[in-house]
Amino acid sequence: MARCEVCGNEYAMAFEVHAQGAVHVFDSFECAIQRMAPLCEHCRCHIIGHGVEADGQFYCCAHCAREEGAMALVDHA
Repeated sequence: MARCEVCGNEYAMAFEVHAQGAVHVFDSFECAIQRMAPLCEHCRCHIIGHGVEADGQFYCCAHCAREEGAMALVDHA
């Protein structure tokens, strides 16, 4: 059994995520999102979709980006 690095739960069906040269162990997608997903610079929600980027900042949607001054951004179609 493996131990989730977020909640500490030992779970027989834990899984690994390999990203940027590191290996992470989680017991659920919820814990993986908590650790891995970037936060929107405006509303602070976890970005689990495509999101948008402006000047190295990540946003969950174009609305949030515009609220922070990135007026040219539009949501992905």
